[in-house]
Amino acid sequence: MIPAQWVCRRCIAALARPRSSKRLFIRLASTDAAGGLPPVLLERARKMAAEHDQLTRTLETDFDAKIAKRAGELSRVSAALREWETAQSSIAELTALLHSKDAKDEELQQLAREELSTTHSNLESLATALSISLTPRDPFADMPCMVEIRPGPGGMEGRYFADALVRMYRQYCSRIGLNAQLIKYELAEGGDSTGGANESPLQEAVLKVHDAGAYDKFRGEAGMHRVQRVPSTEKNGRTHTSAVAVWVLPAFPENSGSEEDATNPDSIFYVDPAEVDEEKMRASGAGGQHVNKTESAIRLTHRPTGISVSMQDSRSQHTNRRAAWTLLQSRMAQRRREEREEQAMALRNNVLSKDKITRGDKIRTYNYTQDRCSDHRSGLDVHNLPDVLAGGETLDRVIESGRAWLVQRDIRAMMAEEEAGTSAAVSKDAKKTKR
Repeated sequence: MIPAQWVCRRCIAALARPRSSKRLFIRLASTDAAGGLPPVLLERARKMAAEHDQLTRTLETDFDAKIAKRAGELSRVSAALREWETAQSSIAELTALLHSKDAKDEELQQLAREELSTTHSNLESLATALSISLTPRDPFADMPCMVEIRPGPGGMEGRYFADALVRMYRQYCSRIGLNAQLIKYELAEGGDSTGGANESPLQEAVLKVHDAGAYDKFRGEAGMHRVQRVPSTEKNGRTHTSAVAVWVLPAFPENSGSEEDATNPDSIFYVDPAEVDEEKMRASGAGGQHVNKTESAIRLTHRPTGISVSMQDSRSQHTNRRAAWTLLQSRMAQRRREEREEQAMALRNNVLSKDKITRGDKIRTYNYTQDRCSDHRSGLDVHNLPDVLAGGETLDRVIESGRAWLVQRDIRAMMAEEEAGTSAAVSKDAKKTKR
């Protein structure tokens, strides 16, 4: 009896699929390669997957809420690693078939080449997905957020464009179904609605997005937004450059019973009322008959840090006080987060994340003359600027490119942290050996 030729299971499954008549010429990579995944990340993934398996076995006999939460956090790493290792195994199997001396069937050879080409293409995306799963989620990722908008350099034109950004974000939220509330909208004194598209000279605005996960969606919008356009008051047609600063702060859910509850002293949002000075003021600026008539405006100042917020949008002093406290708690949470990250940077001497905004933190340019919006972090250029400013689908591409850049930054920071830890361990072992 003549023994049957060995055929890999992927080739058997591929026999029924339509195939291209072209012969594929591909590079047969070594199966020992990490598939584009740095060894330090692969080692981290395997440790976390092993921990996930151990926790899963523990939960089968004795359920514990903390263990279940940790196992849930590790599940995405375990699943991503499993898919990546499956692709690696397929590549090894297909490569062995192509190099086998017994594999003389030309049709099977062609099938193996096609499958190998497809698997190699998928391996890169699987490696990226595994890298993303390894990055720690932002601690505020699942929370609502506040988007603060203030004019930067550029005089009155910067104030007009700040108003355009407020409108852009509100329309964007409305289009994708997010519950956004404008809790502060303060106009500059002495200005009028003479900007482009009936823009008003904005002093400061705060937009609160109540949906869970809003912070993760908007956190890439923090930074300086530059605008280049010809002002409506410019008679000589010269292009002016202005800027608007955007802050994105986490907001604690109302009536929260979680560890992020602002009434919990252990919460990052907690502010001791004894450390806050409150001032009652009369509202100022354009706004109607109640302006300068009643002391409805509230200013809160946190003495230890000097952080001050004021609110005068409502005629109700109680409403203004509640909104001011919400904003103060969010700013305090952001400050504490930055302090923690600065400590982490000092430990590993690597830039991880800073959301402090300075004039040099230009993240995006809106060029009216060229009908262009450019994200300077991701390198994305899109046209159809009116659709961007209307919160349309073109803005989706811009926002998603910023989020993708943040993910890649987090991956680089994580790799630097792992490499620093490995170097420290090697150095420590070397010192022990010398002793």
